[in-house]
Amino acid sequence: MAEAITVSGPISGTDKTLTFETGRFAPQSMGAVVASIGATQVLTTANAAKSVREGMDFFPLTVDVEERAYAAGKIPGSFFRREGRPTEDAILTCRLTDRPLRPSFPEGFRHETQVVTTVLGADQSNPHDVLSINAASAALMISGIPFDGPLGTVRLAYSQEGEWIPHPTYEESENGTFEIVIAGRELEDGDVAVMMVEAGGSENAFYYYDDGAKKVTEEVLGDALQACKVWIKESIALQRQLVASVIATHGAIEPMSWTPVFDYTPEIFDAVEKIGAKGMAPAVKIAAKGERNAAVDAVAADCVAQLCGDDGEFSGQAKMVKEAVRSLMKKMVRRRVLDEGIRIDGRGPADLREISAEVGVLASAHGSGLFQRGETQVLNVLTMAMPRMNQMIDSLSPNDTKRYLHHYNMPPWANGETGRVGSPKRREIGHGALAARAVLPTIPNQEDFAYTLRLVSEVMASNGSTSMGSVCASSLSLMDAGVPVRSHVSGIAMGLIYEDGKYITLTDILGAEDAMGDMDFKVAGTEDAITALQLDTKIDGIPADVLSAALAQARVARLEILEVMNACIPATRDEIAETAPKISTIYIPMDKIGEVIGPKGKVINTIQQETGADIAVDDDGARGIVTIGAVEAWRMEEAKTAILNIVDPPKAELDKEYDGRVVNITKFGAFVNILPGRDGLLHISKMGGGKRINSVDDVLELGQVVKVKVEEIDDKGKVSLMLSQELDIPEGAASGSDGGGGDRDNDRGGREERAPRRERSEERGNDRGGDKSAPASDVVEVSFEDSFDAELAGELGDLGPKSERPAADRDGGNRRGGGGGGGNGGARRRHR
Repeated sequence: MAEAITVSGPISGTDKTLTFETGRFAPQSMGAVVASIGATQVLTTANAAKSVREGMDFFPLTVDVEERAYAAGKIPGSFFRREGRPTEDAILTCRLTDRPLRPSFPEGFRHETQVVTTVLGADQSNPHDVLSINAASAALMISGIPFDGPLGTVRLAYSQEGEWIPHPTYEESENGTFEIVIAGRELEDGDVAVMMVEAGGSENAFYYYDDGAKKVTEEVLGDALQACKVWIKESIALQRQLVASVIATHGAIEPMSWTPVFDYTPEIFDAVEKIGAKGMAPAVKIAAKGERNAAVDAVAADCVAQLCGDDGEFSGQAKMVKEAVRSLMKKMVRRRVLDEGIRIDGRGPADLREISAEVGVLASAHGSGLFQRGETQVLNVLTMAMPRMNQMIDSLSPNDTKRYLHHYNMPPWANGETGRVGSPKRREIGHGALAARAVLPTIPNQEDFAYTLRLVSEVMASNGSTSMGSVCASSLSLMDAGVPVRSHVSGIAMGLIYEDGKYITLTDILGAEDAMGDMDFKVAGTEDAITALQLDTKIDGIPADVLSAALAQARVARLEILEVMNACIPATRDEIAETAPKISTIYIPMDKIGEVIGPKGKVINTIQQETGADIAVDDDGARGIVTIGAVEAWRMEEAKTAILNIVDPPKAELDKEYDGRVVNITKFGAFVNILPGRDGLLHISKMGGGKRINSVDDVLELGQVVKVKVEEIDDKGKVSLMLSQELDIPEGAASGSDGGGGDRDNDRGGREERAPRRERSEERGNDRGGDKSAPASDVVEVSFEDSFDAELAGELGDLGPKSERPAADRDGGNRRGGGGGGGNGGARRRHR
């Protein structure tokens, strides 16, 4: 095994170290580097094909990120228990890595190139996405593949105290208000040109703002673009050290052999410009996308006809001629902006297209918003659901659930084209994530607003940033649904044209301006804070002061868009949409969770069946969380009342009458529910109206409603009841008259005083087999029956008059071993 080459360097302002290693893994790869911070490690390889595939008319760069569950000490949660399709996090890391790399390859390089990052270790503290970019740059630097590097990348988190923290942990990012990833290259003068920016506010940003944290504005972001240079330079210096170490160990790095492939030759472009310039001049002034494309196609057709016919100068090279026509259009569009300050549709550099906003577009939706900016139109639809619908995430990050989902769809018909319709592509994943990042900071957390939220942006027409259109449409639909968001969020896409040292920033770029410009710069935020930022360049980099000026220009446009959105719906609706489920959250003691659920879920299932509400029970380790949802508010309230009555049952009042329902029948009486969660005992002796009832089943049945009165409440809260109505007693169900009205004195029950049990026992001595001639002083009588009755009375209250039946008749002759010997069922024994 070859000896590894390792270089390490401290990360300024932290106790962390950035390390690059090569030579140990993937020895046959053209370039392979292991990068690490803490225990987070990634292996990034870079390889390129030896030749160009025939007909290749673009640069085929592929960036893949392979997340391995073992890196975080996990087993994949899928059915097959192995990694499947890339997670959303992996796709976003691919895009993040690709964006600064792509413009760093030389023009005309068409060899298929693949950069693959495999996550070997994820310490659940340090993210791996920024490592992937730095490792990719380092791997390309030692591979021999033509690459204008190295590139350095850093993530900064903005703390609540107003400081930028480099390479923050997951926890530091969550506790901050904002995070930003910046990639750049070092210029000859030592300055850093920014190539890529990805930024967004944290989920709790506005809660922190409420507590006094400094808001992230354009000025704060300008500071970040300056502060990042220290750590970008550190990464670049370490990569150069790695290259020097490889050269010192193995000799010079041999550059791969390649031949530039261009879309057309200079001669073809000159010929196209001579023939097509006259027709292209009016074409690039047509504002409508469809009409302009048709006019440009006509110019291309004319050029092909004149140059590529059988007798043409470039016969058989129609494809190159068409590419030259496209470049001619790009040249004329850019020159018009640079020389005249006029864009394709006649706007000035800072002008917005016409803006419109509408809510309540779909009657059945919980919330819907339609946003249009020029020819870009986006419909956003919001669906709200119970927290049980939170998305489970099986990734390498410590986050395992997501409650705010934003999905973006752009079918080919949005551009008037045909194409594949189906599962989302990487572009759609990225645009949805950007829109979600922009709106998320304004969403109340789940403790304050229990719903799971899913927003879907349907692009209806595209000509300029649909992702920023999704941000605006999302904000509209959230307010339409009654979600208590902090304020509207608007977004705008900015462009840039750079030539001859001159930078011109364009507001609200068209699709053609995006394709023909040098920068795609998207900014989203509220009136007083930035919530998301994304920057991509097609040039070597952009000075930080130019970006700061672009941020200021974007703010003017954002505020103008916010005026239109506020005119449509100035604040979130007072109530949740009628079509949306109404959700209420109750916090209960941990020891009450079992009572709410009941054995095998019997209690909670009964409440759901009776009310029609959807109930979920969870806990946070310190308290139970009960979430109740139903489309009809009254169902939710009924379920909520039922649960609160279980947790804290209402108390019965002495001498008050209730309409109770029989919920349980025993041998000694019936339990009657008089209040939610509150039952009382109606003893058998109080059912006959002065007659002895043979069996409770003879006069009462489960579910029967009877009028009862609270007779007694003991110190433990147990309730004894008496009847407030006469029961229908079937013939033979009662016998004799024992005054058993349930009262202990003649005034209330009308029964005679009974002799003490000892005397009654002596009177029945012969019947029970006792010896009446034995001296009383020599006999100690112990009654297990009396002891049992006393214990039962202590638990349930007064048990009523003693039955005159022998014990064997009352319990089947099976008490204490059955009816042996003395005819008392073994209930009494004598001890001398």
